[in-house]
Amino acid sequence: MGPFSMVVAIVFILMIGRVLQERYRAIGRVRDGDGAGYPSVDVARSHDEVRQLKERVAVLERLITDNHGRADLERQIEQLRDR
Repeated sequence: MGPFSMVVAIVFILMIGRVLQERYRAIGRVRDGDGAGYPSVDVARSHDEVRQLKERVAVLERLITDNHGRADLERQIEQLRDR
């Protein structure tokens, strides 16, 4: 093995080590939920959106299953539009 081959082998080994180190660091951030702050904000926004959608679905289910008058139905539809 010549000197050039030795240098290439050392550089290759260092590159593999660095890639593995960054990979494990990224896996640790994902497990901790840190992820540079973005996933936690996205998760909170998604939870809020899901909560709002569940409320709307509950109102729509109540509108469909209840036998109330037309005025009550129109009032509840207007409340949904205002959200």
